Amino acid sequence: MANSGMAKIAVVGSGISGAVCASILASKGISVTIFESGRGPGGRMSNRRERMEDGTELCFDHGVPYFTTSHDEVVKMVKSWESRGLVAEWDVKFGAFDKRTNKLVEFEKDNTTKYVGVPTMNSICKALCQGDGVEAKFGVTVGKLNWIQDRTSWSLIGLDGKELGQFDGVVASDKNLVSPRFSEVHGIPPPLDVSPYRGFSVLSQGIPVQACFALMLAFFRTPFFGIGMIIEILLKSLFQHLKVQAKGISFQNSDILRYAFCDSSKPSRSFIPPNGQSWVLHSTSEYAASVIEKSGLKKPSNEILSKVADELFQEFKATGLNIPKPLFMKAHRWGSAFPALAISPEEKCLWDNDTKLAICGDFCVSPNVEGAILSGIAAASKF
Repeated sequence: MANSGMAKIAVVGSGISGAVCASILASKGISVTIFESGRGPGGRMSNRRERMEDGTELCFDHGVPYFTTSHDEVVKMVKSWESRGLVAEWDVKFGAFDKRTNKLVEFEKDNTTKYVGVPTMNSICKALCQGDGVEAKFGVTVGKLNWIQDRTSWSLIGLDGKELGQFDGVVASDKNLVSPRFSEVHGIPPPLDVSPYRGFSVLSQGIPVQACFALMLAFFRTPFFGIGMIIEILLKSLFQHLKVQAKGISFQNSDILRYAFCDSSKPSRSFIPPNGQSWVLHSTSEYAASVIEKSGLKKPSNEILSKVADELFQEFKATGLNIPKPLFMKAHRWGSAFPALAISPEEKCLWDNDTKLAICGDFCVSPNVEGAILSGIAAASKF
């Protein structure tokens, strides 16, 4: 489309699907503007920076812990990222804990390569959003996308009512653009009206999603009266109890916890507690749904997050592992992060040729990073 006058494309959302699509379009000579409501790129591949009272800075991959590849085009793309120093293999062993039997029941024995972004998970999206031909605008929420028929172009309006620009085509990689949940949070209709589009009816009721709470934990060695040495011994005993250096645990028969990952064991990590470790726990979708049912979809209060943090940590301790008291603990809610179905597994994206509108994301293919990448590639190919 670069050769047929397609000069300006707006990409709404800077998760891996939108970032991949934007990068491919820019490589074809198309001018791309990314609009992202968050403070930075990444979506579920973003990371969280926190600062302790003493000034110690921490960093957590509080969303996607790692990803795998199987499709040739994704394998090729990830290898190119690896050569640029954006990703690395996370070569660790994972365990599975059965709460019902209170036993570690198995370890992964497959040879699947696990990849992580370096030095943080959002490094990939950040690099793609900073590429030549891509302009990224963060902290900008799109409130309305209008197709102007007589100009054959799109007009994007911000949540504050101000015009964000006019574009020859749009890539919607944020599922909230068509979701009723947008109305619940912002009090206005979803930005993109899909009712005029044949083939988009699957979006009319919103995409079913599953929520999740993440708990960020940090364990330190402190300089006070040998307490740090006790913590270090306890951390070592945790791994001795597991009998191997397990850096990830999946939970079976738990109503509260689904996964636990040692975030600081990933390659090239900085902002690690001195002589300590950082962990990220993920709740089950059922637990998250029960909390949201009581508190609603609006931003959870500190009181709610504190209660969630305590419940997740107590469930972690209930494993019987020798887990010391963390010196940092904070919960985060992913309210609509995980799609419960794939709406376009064959085409890998939705496309309207008349208005040059593409909709992409993991919700089109499969609810994982590779699915999101495949959808971003497919959306870019439509232009």
